[in-house]
This record gives sequence, C-alpha cells and structure tokens, in this order.
Amino acid sequence: MEDLPEALFAEVIKRITRTSDLNSLSLVSKQLYKTEADQRRAIRVGCGLCPATEALLSLCTRFRNLHKVEIDYSGSVANHGNQLDNKGLFVFSSHCLLLTSLTLSFCSHIDDSGLGYLANFKKLASLRLESTPNITSRGLLAVAVGCKSLSALHLIDCQSICSKDWLEYLGYDGSLEELIVKNCDGISQDDFLKFGPGWMKVQKFVFEINKRFFVNSYLGYEGYDPSYNAHSPNLYDICCESLKDLSLACMEIATGKGFRFLLGRCKALEKLCLEYVRGLNDNDVIALSQSCNNLKSISLWLDPQFYAGSFRTAFTDKSLKALALSCPMLDTVELTFAGCASEYPSEIGFTQKGLVVLIQSCPIRVLVLNGANFFDTEGMEAVSCAPYLETLELVDCEEVTDAGMRFIARTPCLINLTIRLCGDVTDVGVAELVQAQKLESLIIEGCPRVSLQAVKGIARSVQYSVKCASPGHLNRKFHKNSSVLDLL
Repeated sequence: MEDLPEALFAEVIKRITRTSDLNSLSLVSKQLYKTEADQRRAIRVGCGLCPATEALLSLCTRFRNLHKVEIDYSGSVANHGNQLDNKGLFVFSSHCLLLTSLTLSFCSHIDDSGLGYLANFKKLASLRLESTPNITSRGLLAVAVGCKSLSALHLIDCQSICSKDWLEYLGYDGSLEELIVKNCDGISQDDFLKFGPGWMKVQKFVFEINKRFFVNSYLGYEGYDPSYNAHSPNLYDICCESLKDLSLACMEIATGKGFRFLLGRCKALEKLCLEYVRGLNDNDVIALSQSCNNLKSISLWLDPQFYAGSFRTAFTDKSLKALALSCPMLDTVELTFAGCASEYPSEIGFTQKGLVVLIQSCPIRVLVLNGANFFDTEGMEAVSCAPYLETLELVDCEEVTDAGMRFIARTPCLINLTIRLCGDVTDVGVAELVQAQKLESLIIEGCPRVSLQAVKGIARSVQYSVKCASPGHLNRKFHKNSSVLDLL
C-alpha cells in the first residue's frame, strides 16, 4: 500500500466525509497518515482540548493546510481544564496561516486583546462569535481594521457588544457580504444606519432580537401612519441592491424607523423571512414586490396586533395579490400564524381567496401553512391544481379534513407531504393517499385519529408520531417495502 501514488491516496480521502472515518483511515499506514493530514481542511475542537494551547498547536502542526477551525466550549465545566485564552489564540494565529474561517463559541477566556491577534490570519474571510462574554465593540473594531479579507461576520448572544465604531468602519470599508446578528442586546436596528455604504455589497443579512423578551408579548402596537411614505427614494441615502437573503425576527418597527427602508430597495432579493416583525403593513409588501422581481422564497410569521383600529395580523390579501402580480419566480411560501383564535377568523388578515390567487399565479413548489384556520377543503382543492407543487406542510390547520385529503392526493407533482396537529384527519383521509402511489416522503405527527397501520406503505419514507414535538413519545420511522420498524 505504501507504494501507491500519493494522488490516488488523496482521491480516496476526498471521498470520505465523516471525521471518525478519516481518523481511522489515518491509522492504516504512514502514507495515509501523511496524506490525510495534508488533505484535512477543517477541524472542530472543544472541551477535550487540554492543555488547550499545546494541543491546538499540535493539531496545527499536523494539519498544515487547515482552512476552517471551530473552537466550541459549550457545556464546559471546571474539570475539563483550562480553555483557550488570549495567549493561546496568539500562538494559534501564528501557526495556522491558511485559515479562512474561524468560530469561537463560549470562549470566556478570550477578550478584546486576544481578538486583536486575528489580524495575523491574513486570509480570514469568515468569523463567528457565539456567547463570548468578554468581547466588546473594541475587539470587533480591531477585527474590522486588521482582517482586510473579512466577508462574513456572525455575532450570536454577544451581550457585551454594542454598535460603536466597528459597524461604521466595516460599512465604510464595504467588504462584508454576509452579516448575521442574533440576540445581541447592545445592538439595535436603528444602529445599522451607521453601516451606510456597507449595504451596497451585503448579500445576506440576518437580524434577530432576543426572543425571550418578545414572543407572546402583546403590546398593543398601533400599527402605522397611513400618510407616511416609508419607501420614498429620498428618505435614506442607502443602496442595498446586492442583498439576496434578508431575515428579520422579533422586533417592532415604528413609523420612520428601523429596517422598513430595506423592503423597497433590495432589487436582487431572492429570500425573505419576517418572523414576528411588528409594525409593518401592506404598503411594505407592495413596495417589496414592486422592486423584487427575483423573489423566490417568502416566510411570514405573524401574530395579531392592533392595526388601524382592528386586532389582526399585519398583512391582508392586498399583500398576497401584490406578490402574485409582481413576483413571477416565487416558488416557496411559508405562512405561520400564532395566537389567532379560530372563533375570530378576522384575526388573520389573509383569506383563503387571497392565498388561492397566489397559488394560481406563482410556480409554487413548497407551501407551508401553520395555524391557517381559514384553509379548508376548498383551499385544498385549489392546491390540487398547482402544477409545480412538490412539498406541502399543513400544521395546526383546524379546517383540514378527510374530504380535503382526496384533493391533495390528486396534486400532480406532490412528493413530500407533512400533516401535523390536524385533528380532523383520520385513517379514511390518509387512505386517499394510497391511491396516488407517488409520495416519496410522508410525515404524520400529532393527528390522534390517524393510526400507524394506516400510514404503512403510502410513501417510500414514512415518519409517524402519536405526539408532535414532544420527547419521550412514540416515534417510528420506516421505509416502504421494509418489514422492520426502527424505534427512534
């Protein structure tokens, strides 16, 4: 084996993706050990790395071509030994010169001084900081100044970081293509106006406020001023025409403030997720649809608030019709409604009629409806005529019944079906799917009137659960033509 060409060894190693397999392979021969070490591009280390500095240096010496390193101390306790500290990060930065991606998670012994050593990684393009309590805006400014190749920055649960000079510097430099900020209490949505010219190059932006203080809080938000033109071209001198992926979660957008300006300016936008973003209205979606003809995916998570004197979710059928009219590439739609009572259908601003217009106008391949109390047999009949629909997920849709399942079975291209928490679906309705014989995947969870026996053989892969999203309950998964059920 030692006489085989090194190129052949390298080709074999490239086809192995599991780290455990690579580790085992390297023990077979000295040649494989050397080749595997040269080929390894990524490692992930954590609590078992002790002593941290010496062990990490040893890894860098063996794996000389590392491009991606993840250091994760989540779950660390005192007897795990010392974590990587500032000195260790300096040593690491001096020996891993090809590094392009670095993740530091729960690294409580690294502060701003240590972060400054990242400037030694001349090729560093991606940095993720998660739960790093001793890193502040000062350390991020050092990264912004020193890491000239940085194109992706992720900040997750970094409570000591606020939006001082680092954000303005990165915006002025204009090098970031991906910016993700989640649960950083010191950074507000209005602070991103400081990012200025940086918006021109950003392709993916995610901003999420701490959910612990937001979800299930009904603050009676009064909506918006109808006379206010939030999308006036002269309101903000900001260009974000490269933005393709935008996700905002758990925030309130007041009149004239926040991220509302983004929705009418992202001409390249392909994917949009608004998760409990309060204060928006139909005017924002209309502005979005008129400027984003390339939109392919939209996900709206909505809860009722006070809008123009009524208690309902933010958008109405005007939004759905605008999307249907102006977004010819829209193929993925997710609508989630929380806190909407079925006895008060007006709490959901959308109606089934508006949804049907969207389904009939756009090439929908994926449709997810969660808590859509208005969706009934008539809506399922409309879905059955959708020529491109491949994936359908219905969650907690009270009006979904066996009668509607007959129509679902007729959907021409449907191959993936999920039914969760739909109490009126029974074995009779599921039996309709047997006739179709075209499903590749079927998931039934939390539907008490559907039995395990009824779902067998309906699809190539079937997942059945008596309860939904509740650990410890029966959850069986099996494949078509298999006589053995695997207990998960």
